[in-house]
Amino acid sequence: MRILKDLCTGCGLCVNSCPVGAIDMPGGRANIDAKSCIDCGACLDACNFGAIESESERGEAVDPLDSYRGVCVFIEGAGGAATRTSLELLSKGRELADARGAALCALLPGDGVERLAGELAAYGADRVVLLEHPLLKEYSTDGYAAALETAVRALKPEILLIGATFIGRDVGPRLAARLHTGLTADCTGLAIDPETGRLLQTRPAFGGNLMATIITPNHRPQMATVRPGVMELGKKDDSRAAKIERLEISLSEGEIKTRSVGSMQALLHCSGLAGAEVIVSGGRGMKGAEGFALLRELADALGGTVGASRAAVESGWIDKRFQVGQTGTTVRPKLYIACGISGAIQHLAGMQSAGCIVAINKNREAPIFRVADYGIVGDVFQVVPQLIRELKGAATENPQQ
Repeated sequence: MRILKDLCTGCGLCVNSCPVGAIDMPGGRANIDAKSCIDCGACLDACNFGAIESESERGEAVDPLDSYRGVCVFIEGAGGAATRTSLELLSKGRELADARGAALCALLPGDGVERLAGELAAYGADRVVLLEHPLLKEYSTDGYAAALETAVRALKPEILLIGATFIGRDVGPRLAARLHTGLTADCTGLAIDPETGRLLQTRPAFGGNLMATIITPNHRPQMATVRPGVMELGKKDDSRAAKIERLEISLSEGEIKTRSVGSMQALLHCSGLAGAEVIVSGGRGMKGAEGFALLRELADALGGTVGASRAAVESGWIDKRFQVGQTGTTVRPKLYIACGISGAIQHLAGMQSAGCIVAINKNREAPIFRVADYGIVGDVFQVVPQLIRELKGAATENPQQ
């Protein structure tokens, strides 16, 4: 931020607006301490006389906001196929782009990844920009951040979406810092404000106890990472076509500070919640880790996986990677069985899009029954063993089914 001395009246509005006390009034004119300023833009909004302007950290004038146009989605496809999370974001990006009357662009880093363009078009992309380079064949923070920065500076999108995956959570903040813009992490909702055209970025706050909607009023692009599974995968349309472009990426080995020496299959058990078709979840009503052994038996009988509520995870009965909800994983299985889960709003938000919800709880007033397709009022330690016996009996009688 820079003060235009000729326009400053010394009114003091900017001093009062600064959240970090970076502005004072020597000689009756505002002065900003560059070392203290966090570039939040509060003083820019507070000044009624146009006496404050924004500059980038490099000393260059910031491009006008209206020079940014369109929606871009970072596609994770270096492994040979676009991830489901990337396709979910394309579906949501299509909705946002339509609301803005703009184009949707897929940013695809990698090496030899053009074969993925058809699928990206089928899920809504108008343009597929290939960021190809031999050093991008495998993911690296430095390489991908540099490639994406090149693309964003060339294309100037007003919105940039990134999956809140291991890769997205790594490269997203690095990219936002390079672009001198904000980043809203772990979003569960995105919409366009009909009055301002800004991106409304919704995410859980204060440990999931409330939802915060965040805007980026003074910088572009508006960046958000989005949790896997929270956006609905759109219908694939193979008749759609997209314009395929290549953007030259300049990289040297010296810029890549890490080196891949090989890959191996992880030995740790992975819950696979995001892609599971059947999930059997337990809550506080399971009373301990022993209760989850029972749920695993039911999940195995159904060919599914185990999930858990936040209360069960915080009690130490099961690992956090199994947690379903706003502060865990958002899921859309065909069948979700909630055992001993009361139905806190944070949990419901993470599973209520399941195809069929079955709730088992001895409290007939439990909120979980409000979203359940089928409810069983009873003790889970009596109901679940009976379900297991019935399933195993059915499997014995019909071994081919």
